[in-house]
Amino acid sequence: MRLYISADIEGVSGVVHSEHTARDGREHDRARMYMTSEVNACIEGALEAGVKNIIVNDSHGTMRNIILEELHPVAELISGSPKKLAMVEGLDETYDAAIFIGYHTRMGIPGILNHTFHGRAIKTIKINGKEFGEFELNAAVAGHFGVPVVMVSGCNLLAKEARELIPGIETAVVKQTINRTTAINVGIQTAREIIRQQTIRALQNREQIQPFIIDGKLNVEVSFLNTGLADYAEILPAVKRCSPDSVTFQTDQIIHAYRYIRSLILMVSSSI
Repeated sequence: MRLYISADIEGVSGVVHSEHTARDGREHDRARMYMTSEVNACIEGALEAGVKNIIVNDSHGTMRNIILEELHPVAELISGSPKKLAMVEGLDETYDAAIFIGYHTRMGIPGILNHTFHGRAIKTIKINGKEFGEFELNAAVAGHFGVPVVMVSGCNLLAKEARELIPGIETAVVKQTINRTTAINVGIQTAREIIRQQTIRALQNREQIQPFIIDGKLNVEVSFLNTGLADYAEILPAVKRCSPDSVTFQTDQIIHAYRYIRSLILMVSSSI
């Protein structure tokens, strides 16, 4: 069995502030240790469930967060950026399951450090009229390859968001949201045990969880936090301005949609 792990940081127990998540944040190195520990707990659970091959994709910010010398030796690590598929780089049809560690809710709904890809640029991303956050978009890419996302860890509200999208998905709740930058966090060892146990459970039940697949033509609308960002996005020939702060484009593959979205974010971030 092959397992793909995508690891973000905002949903990790103890992470509640930009000082944890920003590269130059005073608490960033501590948060990296928490993140690596939770990834290791997932790996340990996967090994107990019979997984033979594990790859971890560092999916936060610069994508250079996981501490390699502390990572479980059985796993391989994808680190660095840019990546064509960003948070799901390296994922393909050869994997039996995917697990997302340390994820968060999408921009505009409650949850610890909620945002969608870029908290200072993106307001909403809609596909065929439905709002998608990082969890949904990454799950859709996994579904394109026929890979089910069988478990996700993060706060209680992220768990709710995940269950609404994927019936039967296992969730590892390691903190309870109070507000965007305040949470009740479980202890480090407790978080590890929750993730380990839920990983085992998810992989044992993986055949009951279906990949999340988006079929047909995709109408994608990306809304930005201000009109100036949309000015930059409109430069890309594939998109059309559809409102003062939004652009839209059409495609027939989620992979193409994902790469267009990532390209738009890279374009507008140069102006921030």
